[in-house]
Amino acid sequence: MRPLSDCAVNNGRTDNGSPVLLVAEGDGVSSVELSVVIPVLDEALTLPGLLSDLSAQRKVAFDVLVVDGGSSDNTPTLAEQRLVKLGLSGRVLSSRQGRGFQLNCGASHARGEWLLFLHADSRLPEPCVLRHSLDQLVMRNREGECPVAGHFSLEFDLGGNPENLAYQFYRAKAHSGRSGTIHGDQGFWIRSVDFESVGRFREDLPVMEDSSFAEDFRRVGEWQLLPGRIVTSTRRFKSEGLIERQTLNALMMNFLAIDWLDFVRQAPDLYRRQEQASQLDLLPFFDLIRDLLSQMPVWRRRALWLATGSYVRSQLWQVGLFLDCRRNQSCWLERFDRWLRPLVNHRIGDLISAVLIRVWFAWTKNRLRQKSNRVGSR
Repeated sequence: MRPLSDCAVNNGRTDNGSPVLLVAEGDGVSSVELSVVIPVLDEALTLPGLLSDLSAQRKVAFDVLVVDGGSSDNTPTLAEQRLVKLGLSGRVLSSRQGRGFQLNCGASHARGEWLLFLHADSRLPEPCVLRHSLDQLVMRNREGECPVAGHFSLEFDLGGNPENLAYQFYRAKAHSGRSGTIHGDQGFWIRSVDFESVGRFREDLPVMEDSSFAEDFRRVGEWQLLPGRIVTSTRRFKSEGLIERQTLNALMMNFLAIDWLDFVRQAPDLYRRQEQASQLDLLPFFDLIRDLLSQMPVWRRRALWLATGSYVRSQLWQVGLFLDCRRNQSCWLERFDRWLRPLVNHRIGDLISAVLIRVWFAWTKNRLRQKSNRVGSR
């Protein structure tokens, strides 16, 4: 359990001066079955929607733990007021900034046997989704020989616009539940005892702690797709650019998978410097990779590229999934699993993939440099 100096109950008070510590139960259920943990940092605009959805949930006893990492937009006070207004059982906690710290802080204060970790910009439009999901997970854990955790089917909030091919593909990836496809925006639902046994969220990573946890759990348990859906915001895709954001995500996933954490730890600093930019500039990230590689001996660089080739080769199934989404079929992924995977699943396949990725990296970096020079000359 984290020390209370890093993870403490907020000292905020209601209008009548009483401490904000809510203990009301809903639907006549006397004990807390589930604790919902929501890490926040300047989420005053998005958090109210999620809390409203939680207040509409039926036939399940849960408490809500909003964990603030140092907001400057009055998020903690707003959260306290909303919890009171909506009659939700819960509390607002303060923690060191960093989602790993915040998530672990919430888990330390949880009263429920089950934990549900949600992003603040998520929505749960179905009023019985918590009850149905909990029932399914309880049944699966009774029947199974290994621990079972859950994640929701993902849907994007497109503001009424039709879903394009890219969002169809991302939704299908989340639905597949394959290695490297389960992330925090789908919600993580897990028994508290299993959460502790896996080892909690990593606090040494400024980002990707959710993806790391998902793969750690996969080694000892099974991920179950839950009934219902979770709706997530597309605000970052819209503001930063869909291709740019997904390219950065792919780089981060690769380096996390091959355990090259220097980039994972340093990239967020570059990201924060672009908070006011209209579109994400990938060139600084490619330059960071180049600089970090230049500090390595030749043998280490070659090993890293080969490890990257192996990871990318293991993700080639996504090409089949993309073709299925494009043609509204379900045959290409099946064909890949049956025929193509055995053909490339070897050391030579890793080497070919590494060479192609190395060429792509050099070409993309050069293209980004040319674009930057054109913009700078205007």
